[in-house]
Amino acid sequence: MQLMLVLGIAFAIVAVLFALQNNIPVAVTLAVWHFEGSLALVLLLALGLGVLITGLLSSPAVIRRQWLAARLRRRVADLEREAAEWQARNRELAAEVARSTLANADASNVDAEEKPYVGMRALLAGDDKTQG
Repeated sequence: MQLMLVLGIAFAIVAVLFALQNNIPVAVTLAVWHFEGSLALVLLLALGLGVLITGLLSSPAVIRRQWLAARLRRRVADLEREAAEWQARNRELAAEVARSTLANADASNVDAEEKPYVGMRALLAGDDKTQG
């Protein structure tokens, strides 16, 4: 953007210098309209009119791109917020799974200690340790 500004200023300076060096009187006629003035004035008016027309023709595209960029920035912000919410939810669920796994492991250890597995041979043999 700054490069375009510098180039535009340089072009304007060159155009003004060219116009000032060519200051002979000229007549401009367009249909019924007739204008007499210096060549410098005619060149500067033509340059100004060209800049005005270019600005008017390009401004809708510039405005459209700015609206699109703003809409896309809002969409990115919404998606980043949504991703953060999903990550927080994922952490909550991971913590819940870890707590559940620990609780189940503790419960299975308690059950294993209270009711040890007695094999079929020990039951049939009538081992005293299993009857206690």
